Amino acid sequence: MGTGHGPAAEPSAREPLVRKSSSSYRTFSSSAVRRLDKEYLRSLHNKRLYLAAFTAVLGNFIFGFALVYPSPVIPVLEAHPNPALRLDQHTASWFGSVFTLGAAAGGLSAMFLNDRLGRKLSIMFSALPSALGYALMAGAQGFGTLLLGRVLTGYAGGVTSASIPVYISEISHPGVRGMLGACPQIMAVLGSLTLYALGVALDWRWLAVAGEVPILAMIILLCFMPNSPRFLLSQGKDDEALRSLCWLRGKDTDYAREYEQMKDSVRKQSQRVSCAEIKDPFIYKPLLIAVGMRFLQQLSGVTCVLVYLQPIFKKTAVILKPEYDAALVGLMRLFSVVVAALSMDKAGRKILLFISTGGMLVSNLTMGLYIHFVPASQNSTIANKTLVSPTSLPAEPTNYITLIPLLATMLYIMGYAMGWGPITWLLMSEILPLKARGVASGLCVVVSWLTAFTLTQFFLQVVNAFGLEVPFLFFAVICAGNIFFTGCCVPETKGRSLEQIEAFFRTGRRSFMR
Repeated sequence: MGTGHGPAAEPSAREPLVRKSSSSYRTFSSSAVRRLDKEYLRSLHNKRLYLAAFTAVLGNFIFGFALVYPSPVIPVLEAHPNPALRLDQHTASWFGSVFTLGAAAGGLSAMFLNDRLGRKLSIMFSALPSALGYALMAGAQGFGTLLLGRVLTGYAGGVTSASIPVYISEISHPGVRGMLGACPQIMAVLGSLTLYALGVALDWRWLAVAGEVPILAMIILLCFMPNSPRFLLSQGKDDEALRSLCWLRGKDTDYAREYEQMKDSVRKQSQRVSCAEIKDPFIYKPLLIAVGMRFLQQLSGVTCVLVYLQPIFKKTAVILKPEYDAALVGLMRLFSVVVAALSMDKAGRKILLFISTGGMLVSNLTMGLYIHFVPASQNSTIANKTLVSPTSLPAEPTNYITLIPLLATMLYIMGYAMGWGPITWLLMSEILPLKARGVASGLCVVVSWLTAFTLTQFFLQVVNAFGLEVPFLFFAVICAGNIFFTGCCVPETKGRSLEQIEAFFRTGRRSFMR
């Protein structure tokens, strides 16, 4: 019990039930899948599985809170009376983007941590730099301390980005893996929304203090949660893996059958992927799909929009105050990702990806064309060349046409949250083979956040040089490309076990996915 893996002795009485045959999943006919689901459907009602998932995704809540921290803080620090803390265009750009550089470093270290410490301990490890980063920002007396705090919270976010989706997918029942796989995105959205809401009432220092609360809750709860059964099997800890699966599925379920499937799948794979094995389609195909999705996800502009949300609304002079606009967008994002979570295991991953990128394409085109064609006198802007500026803009726009940027941004966030937000994370953890999952998920996070850093760092420079419409039109082109990428490269994984998905990439036979 001390390690938090639930009942330690209960599975021993059931171990004779564990069958040594693995043929139960090799054919993967739809009737066999339905029959298998009926046999342990009761495991879906085990509340411990959902408790473990909720505890893990508190890390995503912390991540979402930290990611958008600059949105309400940048306007305040632009007018700060202390020159050591006052932001100009250059320092504001670094304050917004350096988080993603830390996240890339976190993803890089997660390539090592995931396979050495395991998924659960990696998540727990992320609490240390996160808590330290918030403390530094809360007590900052200079810009350097603010940057260091952003780097540390970004590093923690990079670790959790690589660890939590893998942990969730490895503990989940196939029947609810889509719903639980969307939980990291839901909690990240909820964290961002909480930051926007608190930003209306709290000083920027107290916002950083508030970020410490979910860290403490996550650490305490994780002490009582089990490790991933698949990770334990890969480490040769068979008995502990059986206890973990019993805890997650319930004593009165046929968890033994699922355990044998996992064990047989792990047995076929070596402990670590070698350089020579990267040439194997079983490794490089899912890796390229996962990396490609994370790269395109960031190129579609989501991090830029989230980090600079209030400055963008200030620039386009939306009829409401920027902080209220940001809160509305956060609510729309939360609603959309909940809809995606509820429909993912019914509608499927690919159809939601198509709907998602279609909405994002329309939104980015609308924003780009609006900014380009609506005269400055119509949208109440002083100039179309400055996004972050200490000069004040008119407080009350006079034309309701300025609702267009708000509605377009809400459509963009709705589209992203219904598909390319949660499903990109879910598919990464679903399609990567077990022996490469730890390293490959870290690589995906590194690629994702290096791309995000590049975009957020140069976003303001592009706006100043060419206008705010140029980035949005670029994002629209990327979204159009995402439609073709989804149709040609992304497999449908709805209702499939991780072992089935691995068998599909190993053999190339689509019968495994039917």
